[in-house]
Amino acid sequence: MKAAIRRRALELGFDDCRFTSAAAPASAGQFQDWLGEKRHGEMAWLERTAPKRIDPQNVLPGATSIICLAASYARSGECRVASDVKCTLATSCHPSPVTRHTAIARYARFTDYHDVLGERLKPLTAFVNQLGGPETRSLWYVDTGPLLERDFAQRAGLGFVGKHTNVISRKFGNWVLLAEIITTLELEPDAPEQNRCGKCTRCLAACPTNAITAPFQLDARKCISYLTIELKGAIPADLRPAIGNRIFGCDDCLAVCPWNRFAHEGNLMKACARPELAAPDLIELLQLDEAGFKSRFAGTPILRTKRRGLLRNVCVALGNCGGPSALPHLQRAANGPEPLIAEHAGWAIEQIAARNA
Repeated sequence: MKAAIRRRALELGFDDCRFTSAAAPASAGQFQDWLGEKRHGEMAWLERTAPKRIDPQNVLPGATSIICLAASYARSGECRVASDVKCTLATSCHPSPVTRHTAIARYARFTDYHDVLGERLKPLTAFVNQLGGPETRSLWYVDTGPLLERDFAQRAGLGFVGKHTNVISRKFGNWVLLAEIITTLELEPDAPEQNRCGKCTRCLAACPTNAITAPFQLDARKCISYLTIELKGAIPADLRPAIGNRIFGCDDCLAVCPWNRFAHEGNLMKACARPELAAPDLIELLQLDEAGFKSRFAGTPILRTKRRGLLRNVCVALGNCGGPSALPHLQRAANGPEPLIAEHAGWAIEQIAARNA
């Protein structure tokens, strides 16, 4: 059965497919401690769904196996590993002092992976249920399900959890998306992957906000991905300068990993690339109305921030990297009806004025 499922997964476009048991994840205790220390910030759903995350039986009673799947979003021609501890990607996470262009996390420069992977998981899950017979029950998830998916990915042999707390694949480096099918169908587990970080600490040194507080320890409240995506209110003023020109996520800790030298382009995501999202113009983005925002980012993960969140981020990026030409546009935003955008626009105006004093 495993061979048939793996073959079907590859036919559907997934780049890897492995199997593990539905036993509780090894890091359940650490996850509970992390929640207790409030390092998840405002991501209340993590605490709300904790009982399911620490015991897959609370997700699907009678589950015996978890099928772990991977899709690479590495792009041929892009920098695969930084030359030093600072990210030197072509999309410029560390721009020149003045720029109109922004940086968006690599995974978001595609059609929304939730949709892309979900469309393939539906027929794969039906195939699993067909193999198992009428009594088989299965559920599929892409990132948003109540599973500690990185634990299961390592236990299934897809990759290992690195010191930056993300999964690293020996085949795809850091550029990998995960999905799972939890099922009552009993399947023999694959061998787990072992950690292969060694003495390397590049990811810790590369984090602009020191959100990776120690190896394998992340304070999400300081992470730029959290600040630009998950946080709905004002970004703390002391963290704004470190955001640079990023408006959606951050790749720095991923980009410096030496394992990226082995990354190769995947099958599934290649056709879903959105090249226009590589380095958009910040001032153009600041002028988007609601309809323009929805049209420009339709079908991408960036819709998740909503317009007010994205323009908040754009204001911060202009405050860090914008020149005097941005001031009239920021002034209009500062006088606009949305308090969140107005406050960040006012901050950006002060930063540009101080820089050009």
